Formats: sequence, C-alpha cells, structure tokens
Amino acid sequence: MDPLEIARWQFGITTVYHFLMVPLTIGLGFVVACLQTAWVVKKKPEYLRMTKFWGKLFLINFIMGVATGIVQEFQFGMAWSEYSRFVGDVFGAPLAMEALLAFFVESTFLGLWIFGWNRLPKLVHLACIWAASLATILSAYFILVANSWMQHPVGVEIQDGRAVMTDAWAVFTNNTALVTFPHTIFGAFAVAGGFLLGISWYHLYRRRAEGIDTVDAEGRVVVGEAPKLGAARDKTDYKVWIKSLRIGAVVAMVAFTGVAFSGHAQAQLMIQQQPMKMAAAEAACHDGTGFSVLAVGDLSAKGQTDCSNIVAVFELPGLLSFLAHEDFTTPVRGVNSLLPEYQEKYGTHLPNDPIYGERAGEEINYLPVMEVTYWGFRLMITFGGMAAVAAAIALWTTRKGTVYNNKWISRLAVFGILAPFAANSAGWVFTEMGRQPFVVAPNPSMSGVDQVFMYTAAAVSPGVTAGELLFSLIGLGLIYLVLLVVEVKLLFRYVRGGIPSAMPELAQKSGSEGTKNNDEQDNDVLAFAY
Repeated sequence: MDPLEIARWQFGITTVYHFLMVPLTIGLGFVVACLQTAWVVKKKPEYLRMTKFWGKLFLINFIMGVATGIVQEFQFGMAWSEYSRFVGDVFGAPLAMEALLAFFVESTFLGLWIFGWNRLPKLVHLACIWAASLATILSAYFILVANSWMQHPVGVEIQDGRAVMTDAWAVFTNNTALVTFPHTIFGAFAVAGGFLLGISWYHLYRRRAEGIDTVDAEGRVVVGEAPKLGAARDKTDYKVWIKSLRIGAVVAMVAFTGVAFSGHAQAQLMIQQQPMKMAAAEAACHDGTGFSVLAVGDLSAKGQTDCSNIVAVFELPGLLSFLAHEDFTTPVRGVNSLLPEYQEKYGTHLPNDPIYGERAGEEINYLPVMEVTYWGFRLMITFGGMAAVAAAIALWTTRKGTVYNNKWISRLAVFGILAPFAANSAGWVFTEMGRQPFVVAPNPSMSGVDQVFMYTAAAVSPGVTAGELLFSLIGLGLIYLVLLVVEVKLLFRYVRGGIPSAMPELAQKSGSEGTKNNDEQDNDVLAFAY
C-alpha cells in the first residue's frame, strides 16, 4: 500500500463530504437573511414562517459543516506535514483570518440570532443574521485565497526550501481567487435555489394530494384549508411554499447565469495558468479550436505518449477558442504540445531527494487522470445546466399557482435537489485533480513567482505509515457515515414536518402527520432556536 495514495483518498473523501455542506450553508444563509428582511419590512406572516423553516434547515446544515470541517486542519499536520511546512507561512494568514475574523463573527452572531428571537429588537435581530451570512461568505473568500495560491502562487519567495510571504496584498488579491470567488458563491446560490425549489414542490404536491388545493377549469389554483390541521395546512401555509418555490427557481436561474459568466472568466485564466488542466479536461491530444462534447479512446492511459489514441467524436467548432481567447480561430494547445514544455522546465523524473522516499527518481507524469478531468468537467456543466432548466420549467409550470398532482414528478423535483450539489462537487474534484502531479502548481506562462511549486509526492508526511493512514481513513469514513445518517434523518424529519417543525406553536396538540405532540416538542433538540 502506498501511503501517498491513501492520504490522497482520505483528504479527497473528507473534503468532498465537507463541501456538500458548504454551498448550502453559504446560499441558504443569505436566502434566510433576505426572507427575514422581507418579514421585517412587509410584516406578512408567511415570511416569518419561511424564515423559521428555512432557518432551521440552515442550522442543521451549519452544525454538520462545522463538525466535518474541523478534520481538515488535523489532516494538514498529520498526513501532510511536508506540505504544511512548505506553505505554512502563506496559508497562516488567510486561514487565521478565516478562523479569528470570519468564523468568529459568523458563530457569534448566529448564536445571537438563534437565542435572540423575541428577546432582541427586530432590527438588531435582523442585523445578526445578516452579519452571520456575510461572514460566511467572507469565510469562503479566505479559504479560496489559500486554495487559489495553490493554483497560482504569488507574493512569495523561496527561503530554506519554504515559500515565505513577501507581499500579503498580492496573495489576498490573487487574480485566481478573484475569479474563483464569484464562481463558488454563485454555485452556492444554485444549491440553495434548488433546495428551496425541491422541498417547496414536495409540500405543494402534498396539499394537492390531500385535496386541500384544487384547480379550476382553466387550471388555476383554488387554495383551500384543512381546519383539522390548523395552521399546518392553512392559506398562509400555501403562500409559504409557492413563494419559496418561485424564489428558489429565480435564485437558481440567476445563479446559473452567474456561474456561466464567472466560469468563462475562470476558464480563460486556467488556460493561461494551468494549460495542462484544460487540455486534460478536453482530452485534447493536439492543438485545436473545438470543444469536445464526446471523446472516445483510452482516457485512463497513464503513459505520456498514449494520448494520441483519443478521438473527439463530436465537438463544437471554435467554442474552445472562444472560451480561451474570445475568438473562434486561435488554437488552444493540446497535451502533446504541452508535455515537452513541462518536461523541459520541470524535469522528467522526481529529484533524488530523501523527501520523496521510495518515489525518488520516478518518472513524472504531467498528464492528470483524464477520466476524472474530462468527465468531471462535463458533469459539472451538465448537472448545473439541468438544475437551471428545471428551475425554468418550475417557474413556467407554477405560473397558475400550484404544481402537478403527480407523485412521480414530485419525486423527480425532490431528487433534483441533488443536481447542483453534484455540479459543485464535480467542479471541485476537477479543480483539484486537474492540478496533479502538483499540490502547488507552477506558473508556466503567467505573472507570478516562477519556480514556486511542489509535487504531491513530496507533500505527504514521511513518518506516517500506510497502516496508520488506512486506519484513520476507515475511522473517519465510519464517523462521516454516521454523521451523514444523522443529517439526512434530521433534514427528512423537519422537511416532512413542514412549518410546524420550525414553529411548534402552530402544531395540533393531538399531533398528526408531520407534527409533534407537546412532549416531542419539549425534546426537540433544535426547539431552543425558536
């Protein structure tokens, strides 16, 4: 067993798992702040219910995000000590600001928001959720500054084998971070929009299936009530879900537009900073101008000369050139053109240095795993596009005030919540895997500090054995599995419960489907929030 491979699997699994919570926290927190603002301004009861319901789901996700994110810092020191030694002087600043400034503000004001209902003045209480939400976005920026330095190192010089920061402003205004940040935030809003849309569709369908809401001869909604269920199925309940659905659809569509434009800027920068990553994403063996929609061949080939057997079956002429250069004729370099440049500049074999252990002297493969980069890039675009199309369809189909009374469409809408999550995850896997074999990528043709890079093979802790890493991988995997079960169970419980799950005072004392009796309400671990 190779300790490096196990360490990479461990960090990859825990990071992707953690990142499932991050975009929902960022996007949903902002949406909740907007909903509470609408309640304070308009004083309509549906906005209060929306704030409390979506706020409770936001809290569940936030707590899980914190629990799973803590592991990342420990891995830096335990499994990636050489990496930490190399980048520590640079990473220290953004990570410290994320923890001491952004996360401190985020957690403090979120606590005030949780316990401040009916205790703080409305405007002060509203300011708390806005502070927490904006701090969450700021926290993301600091993390992206650190990650972007790995993609494009700037503002440093090498001293005693370490990257030492010499220009903090250059690090914090890294052009890679400036284009990655809006792309990531728009991706988070896409997740939040899909989340609102799917859950709201489910509740509107329940109202249709239970016969509460009907449609007239023209297909327009006739909103009803279920007196026996009280506020759980009154007309305000209907307003909560129809407004949430349409807000979610609009957020998702706007977010996809932002993702597309910011992704275009990111792709242009990527082609200049990490041309091999873009070539691998296109499975482009040769220089060309077309965007590959489908390629055939051995994408798993690890040999550096095997790329030539990959053929684009269907491509869009000129599109790749437009993405890179905003024209349709300038060719983008392929793998076979780039490999000699990388080999000439960075060598063909790992240095004979003790830091590489048994890997010292091995041949370097500068071509990332194209199976991951090629399909990851396309899955990111496909799932993101599917979510946007679904949002547009939802807006159109609900123009008369309700959803179809069809359980399969309802299930599809709920399942569609996963699409923007998948797009975000695929994008991050592509971003990180496409950088290989570097953990800190060099600057082959862009402004930056030349010869500042680090091979992934040199980053792993030399004193950690494969057995120790395997034990921690299995242990963390089991813990994360338990946390996944807990989060999914909590989300399902409160989603099915509807508004009364967030506002127990609206529930019937006798209890019913989706509600809880008084004893259960007293035992609700999140009841303190409201």
